[in-house]
Amino acid sequence: MQLTVARIGRAHGLKGEVALDVRTDDPDTRLATGSVLRTEPAEAGPLTVARVRVHQGRYLVTFAEVTGRDRAEELRGTTLVVDADVSDEEDAWYPHELAGLRAELLDGTVVGEVEGLEHLPAHDVLVVRETGGVRSLVPFVREIVPVVDVPGGRVVLDPPGGLLARDAEKVVDERADLDEDS
Repeated sequence: MQLTVARIGRAHGLKGEVALDVRTDDPDTRLATGSVLRTEPAEAGPLTVARVRVHQGRYLVTFAEVTGRDRAEELRGTTLVVDADVSDEEDAWYPHELAGLRAELLDGTVVGEVEGLEHLPAHDVLVVRETGGVRSLVPFVREIVPVVDVPGGRVVLDPPGGLLARDAEKVVDERADLDEDS
């Protein structure tokens, strides 16, 4: 399995330095000088970290194979990846561990399947393909996803009303009923 370490952003300066959108919780280890990272697409790498620094909260990296701005710009959008095993932390999962898990409610009702994990500014969200085919984004926080059972092949959801697409129609119907009663 591959773990996404970062996505290469825009070039910074003229000497080949690039900004990274970091996706790992351990950037100091993954992006250490001398680290060799594979790329997606594969033909863009592998890339060897020659220098790393943090500037205004953003990781800026120079790769040994990149000597100028033009080459740095060519790498924009490239994903840096490493091989990863199953996470050994109790409350941490890699996206590849979550994809394909059955999504169910507290009462066991199956609502769909986890397609993946998206990293948003506030927090991560599970991408759930509901049984009706609609995608829902579920905040990946303990209050809404109290159980992640990778060996059991499931996540348990406790969503507030209207979060899932299947519930949105019920909320609209309930509001219409309230409007009629007024």
